[in-house]
Amino acid sequence: MSDFLRSYLTVFIFGCVAVGLVGAVLGLGSLVRPQRPSREKLMSYESGVDPVGEGWTQAEIRYYIFALLFVMFDVEAVFIFPWATRLEAYGTFGVIEMSIFIAVLALGLLYAWRKKVLKWI
Repeated sequence: MSDFLRSYLTVFIFGCVAVGLVGAVLGLGSLVRPQRPSREKLMSYESGVDPVGEGWTQAEIRYYIFALLFVMFDVEAVFIFPWATRLEAYGTFGVIEMSIFIAVLALGLLYAWRKKVLKWI
């Protein structure tokens, strides 16, 4: 057997062991835990509020926009941190490129602000 296939065999064996351990722990947990079902335990429950009405509601779009803005600025931080740690190595070219990057993100924030998306109602 080649070293290449032996490497994949090792990964496969560790994967099988992991799946087996997860199955064993879940099986042991189902055998040991107490099972006393009641009507209240089987009722849907979310955030401390009893369910009222249908389960389907339409979510407001502004929550998704807030999430997108968070992701946008989170990605900015992911790119800025390594750049800041190696600023001397990048020199003037790195400063110009990062300035362009931050300017594009600032334009996105300005656009969201002008469209009044950032108001939490």
